[in-house]
Amino acid sequence: MLAVVDPGEEVIVFEPFYENYGPDTILSGAVPRYVRLQEPDWTIDEDALRAAVTDRTRAIIVNSPQNPSGKVFSEQELSRIAALCIEHDLIAFTDEIYEFITYDGARHIPIATLPGMADRTVTISGLSKSYSVTGWRVGWTVASEELTAAIRKVHDFLTVGAAAPLQEAGAAALKLPESYYEELRKGYEERRDLLVSGLTEVGFRCFEPGGAYYVMTDISDFGFPDDVAFAQHLVKTVGVAAVPGSSFYADPAAGRQRLRFTFCKKDRETLVEAVERLRRLR
Repeated sequence: MLAVVDPGEEVIVFEPFYENYGPDTILSGAVPRYVRLQEPDWTIDEDALRAAVTDRTRAIIVNSPQNPSGKVFSEQELSRIAALCIEHDLIAFTDEIYEFITYDGARHIPIATLPGMADRTVTISGLSKSYSVTGWRVGWTVASEELTAAIRKVHDFLTVGAAAPLQEAGAAALKLPESYYEELRKGYEERRDLLVSGLTEVGFRCFEPGGAYYVMTDISDFGFPDDVAFAQHLVKTVGVAAVPGSSFYADPAAGRQRLRFTFCKKDRETLVEAVERLRRLR
């Protein structure tokens, strides 16, 4: 964003959103314009999306599969976003860090592969999720020559480069066979089913994810005033931690009765134990 977006321009952000997108936009001197996805399937409100575009709009952020909802944007939805980008000469920043973690036959589609989008997309991914090395912080961008030239200039003055041994390990990881990704998906899908089943059993209403490794839940049946109070209750009296849903919305009130759980944990030692603890809520 620092390389591509100028101060005073606007960036469209779908919400609920990964917490960094709004602050990253602001740090770039730009203004975030939020477009809320519609529950329960996290669909795009096309009228709201179009209404968010102004003569100052420069870019749109697409995170698919999405954190925190697990939404996997369909080819039809991505095509509509692409058409909007072409019509208004917008750049698409795509966070594809969960690209190999999809369920129930859902397919990740890079928006850069759609007609007219190759030169106006900055595709962003990395090692963190696909290879379970979140602490390494090794990633990459793929973009047109013009956009990449600007990104390299900014990157050189911010971070210079990732640690060389981690880059070597990343190069080795990228050579893993397709069977690795199949096992990755299978393992996470089993964990998803375990956690969703357990959460549903104890009274949470779950938005079942199509990708990534998070479960957004509706907590309104528990009678707590807000998500923060309930999250604190879970930590203090149950021994399970979750993220308050309000942290994923520009207006915290929109997530006041939402809580996000994650299932990138060990099956038996962690997830089964978490579900067992959550049964105390009953």
